[in-house]
Amino acid sequence: MKIAVAGGTGTVGAHIVRLAEDAGHEVLVLSRSNGHDVAGGSGLDLSGVDAVIDAIGPSGSASKDPLRFFETATRNLLRAEQEAGVPHHVELSIVGAARSPYGYYAGKAAQERLVAAGGIPWTILRATQFYEFAETASVRLGPLLLSPKMRSQPLAAAAVAARLVELAETGPSGDAPDLAGPREWRMAELLRTILRAKQDRRRVVELPLPGGFGRALRDGACLPGPDAQLDRTSVEEWLATV
Repeated sequence: MKIAVAGGTGTVGAHIVRLAEDAGHEVLVLSRSNGHDVAGGSGLDLSGVDAVIDAIGPSGSASKDPLRFFETATRNLLRAEQEAGVPHHVELSIVGAARSPYGYYAGKAAQERLVAAGGIPWTILRATQFYEFAETASVRLGPLLLSPKMRSQPLAAAAVAARLVELAETGPSGDAPDLAGPREWRMAELLRTILRAKQDRRRVVELPLPGGFGRALRDGACLPGPDAQLDRTSVEEWLATV
């Protein structure tokens, strides 16, 4: 089958592209470098595409207004799918986005609503944070790394990508079971574990984020429910592959 991947150069997207190609699928990477501007709406020719996997995320100035980015990009993608007759839209979202609709999560919650109402048969996979997130979410302050105070049940980005490819192959299924890692972590402690494995001696300081979003992160709004599917790859096993 022919699979188009929005965000195909990102953390999850690069794994999606690799795994889909390994499975024998024809892959179309939707990126500005390839002439496909999802955010701007230009060059989105999806002729012959059997499924679109959307793992796009904002970067640069777009990160300042994630709600606008996700609403605009999703509408552009759905419009292009409608014009080309694409039969399946697969969306990557975040566990708890609808329960804590602030900032980036507000954009993902809006994206979920647009996909469900968009007229294209759809599947939404909500995953917890990735192991990779622990470093990318930290902020360097001199010799310190500031990590958000957050409860999560993270997993490897490659596991999320593999599940997205499976869902694309299966066909539209609506809300897929949530996907999470094998155990709960505090994000700061996960970051310390990763740094120790890399022999990085920088000190990690856990920092509570303000407002409703920070409270949601601390209170476990991003943890999976009892019906979630669990990937069993531990952080130690993941570290051995990176």
